[in-house]
Amino acid sequence: MTIILVLITSVFSIIAFSQHGLIYKYQFNPYQILKRHQYPRLILHAFLHANWTHLIVNMLVLYSFGSVLERYFQQFFGSSWIPYYLILYFGAILVSPLYALFRHRNDYKYNAVGASGAVSAVVFAAIFFDPWNNIYFFAMIPMPGIIFAFLYLIYSWIMSRRGTDNVAHDTHFFGAIFGFLLPILLNPDLFTFFIHQLLRR
Repeated sequence: MTIILVLITSVFSIIAFSQHGLIYKYQFNPYQILKRHQYPRLILHAFLHANWTHLIVNMLVLYSFGSVLERYFQQFFGSSWIPYYLILYFGAILVSPLYALFRHRNDYKYNAVGASGAVSAVVFAAIFFDPWNNIYFFAMIPMPGIIFAFLYLIYSWIMSRRGTDNVAHDTHFFGAIFGFLLPILLNPDLFTFFIHQLLRR
């Protein structure tokens, strides 16, 4: 499933690089969504990216963590793992920008693209199942996943409040929270599993 999502997202994004009308038509714009009822933007914005760097980074992270998460979902959800994985991914696409949808509902200039909210959900779901597994920050610095998750949430929230760059930090934040909580919602017994994993050190 991860490879399929990477391929679909990559193809759609690459096409949009040369056909800018697709970005204009499907980018996440709260004003257009709420005032003009352009609801396809809620999903399709996640299959568009601003540039090659944006696309490559998101797809590398998605592939790396998604491949691991597939194994966890197969182990804990059996034959239901594919629909549950899709619920995680597409649920995050819908849930992660809801705060931005409300916050920028009257700002017709606000736009966002990218799968970062869904990718954050995949990363945090993988951390949920193995919180002490090392994540290589900037591909070089090893850091336990649970520590990375804590710092990532703090950073995303602070940067969201500042709003000084062109990154949808609030979408990252809520996508991460969604990804961490969904396994528990799918199977409440996994909360006990997480606590055991967390205390194994």
